[in-house]
Amino acid sequence: MKKTVLITGTSGGFGADTVETLHKAGHRVFASMRDVKSTARETAEKFRAEGIDVLDLDVTSGASVDAAFADLYQKTGGKLDVLVNNAGLFFAGLSETFSPEQVRTMYEVNVFGMHRVMRAALPQMRKNKAGLVINIGSILGRVTIPFAGHYGATKHAVEAMTESYRYELSQLGIDVVLIQPGPFATNLYSAPAPPANPDRAQGYGETAELPNEIGKILGAFFQNPASPTPHEVAKEVEKLIATPDGKRPARVVVGAAFGADQADEALKPLQSNLVHGFGFDKLEKLNVR
Repeated sequence: MKKTVLITGTSGGFGADTVETLHKAGHRVFASMRDVKSTARETAEKFRAEGIDVLDLDVTSGASVDAAFADLYQKTGGKLDVLVNNAGLFFAGLSETFSPEQVRTMYEVNVFGMHRVMRAALPQMRKNKAGLVINIGSILGRVTIPFAGHYGATKHAVEAMTESYRYELSQLGIDVVLIQPGPFATNLYSAPAPPANPDRAQGYGETAELPNEIGKILGAFFQNPASPTPHEVAKEVEKLIATPDGKRPARVVVGAAFGADQADEALKPLQSNLVHGFGFDKLEKLNVR
């Protein structure tokens, strides 16, 4: 069945691929991205030439989000079936070398930005008593590696927020699912922002050289013919949209799990027991209308 879908962060990577995939599958896709008249102009023009709607949306700006959703609802008559929160920012390096301003910027995109977009989407979904929200997290929201702690912290936040939203919206007919991608050869990993205070690394001795190993390890991983391709994430989004209400998993790992899938399975009964202890059992199942 054809759905109306809004995707954030579509200027490249998972977002752009998911736009193309869902458009080819027959869905009406709204590709949202910031700076559509400048840095993202080429991608925006390409999508428009293919008949894909484009929205200028900066997840770090409440005014931008509100304007984009007003445009969306004007064009769809208030319809939004699926929201894919994909916009994200990645830093890697010694945690101390990133300034508080840099860390705040990453939270603005990865955490607060997701929340802004959901607040814009949910009133209409609640009115329609239906909807699907797919949040793009990371395996680093479950497992942690050195030198990606700030990024992992934002994705741990996305884990908790997604879980809570899933419970809170379940009785309103709105499903919330988390996709946890492993490492993929996208621009997210290929060009991470450099630290603002690299001089602080001097006090770390040989440890300061280890962040460079991340790039080498990932480079070798991506060059392996058997390594996963970014398109797997787009295919998973398409699959989740096609899955009947009430049948979707709460989480799904895509690509190399590095133990995140095992963490998901281990925590599932603990999480359920916690919810049961508060007497919120009914919130674990989607109220299918």
